[in-house]
Amino acid sequence: MSTLRLVSAQSGQRDGRRDHIDPDAEALDAYSRTVAAVADRLTASVANLQIARLGRRGAIRAGGGSGVVISADGFMITSAHVVEGAERGARARDSARASFSDGRELPFEVVGADPLSDLAVLRAHDGDLVAAKLGDAAELRVGQLVVAIGNPYGFAGSVTAGVVSALGRSLPVGPRGAVRVVDNVIQTDAALNPGNSGGALADGGGRVVGVNTAVAGVGLGLAVPINSATRRIVSQLMSEGRVRRAYLGIAGGPRPIPPRLREQVGRPTGIEVVEVVRDSPAERAGLRAEDLIVEVDGHSVERVDDLQRLMVAEAIGRSVELRILRAGRARGLTIVPAELQI
Repeated sequence: MSTLRLVSAQSGQRDGRRDHIDPDAEALDAYSRTVAAVADRLTASVANLQIARLGRRGAIRAGGGSGVVISADGFMITSAHVVEGAERGARARDSARASFSDGRELPFEVVGADPLSDLAVLRAHDGDLVAAKLGDAAELRVGQLVVAIGNPYGFAGSVTAGVVSALGRSLPVGPRGAVRVVDNVIQTDAALNPGNSGGALADGGGRVVGVNTAVAGVGLGLAVPINSATRRIVSQLMSEGRVRRAYLGIAGGPRPIPPRLREQVGRPTGIEVVEVVRDSPAERAGLRAEDLIVEVDGHSVERVDDLQRLMVAEAIGRSVELRILRAGRARGLTIVPAELQI
């Protein structure tokens, strides 16, 4: 006698067979839910920025991009190059407006901009904005999901998703003659286009881990990381409107240390001085072209960005000890950095 088996539909079995569930479909559905959740959380915190300068013949568009609200009382962060056409603190001559997903359009002013990190702080005077939560790019991993939210070509609230393609990239930024390298830049394949600059790059939890800053090519976007260094920069911009940095007055690059001296100095590479700026702290300290800098105030330096990281506001006007190699011999110099003017 045959037996009839009754199986609950929830068990996923009929006639003793389990329904086939496509694992790729499950993964795709989870991916979609994550991206949608990030978009829901962050879209209200990303502004569409429009800047127009008022000339004799009326308003002339000077730029546009995206910004991210970081406090309910109106502070926003963006890329410095997005607001390059607007004067700090000036709203009379410039028409600078931020529009939001709820339909509000608010005037804003530039609190401070730092072209050497490509970051700027803005303020919209409303007091009832939705602040994004900032994360830490140091916790990112290659292959991790990231979501970009911005306003490419003026299309507000656009969302794209991808992965972290690489970490630790370097990005040269700044005006001619004062170029500086931003470290630990995030590379992503999330689609970025003109207008995305200044917008949010978020992790799967909706935390902003980067400020989209560059479109380096098809499928290649870069973002300035949100980490301890950029948090300090944002804090200085909010409180002082600028970032103070120390200046030595040299041009240089990495150079291998001669094999017979490597054991003595304990590293394979130093910074070769290629040029010394006239009447600079470096010239006054006696630095010369072809000197090889291997240590600054007890910190080893092998690349120019190692030196840049030490040129902070606290070093301005203070005696700093250098260890250099000159003509095959190690020696020390004392230098007093000045404030970098850009």
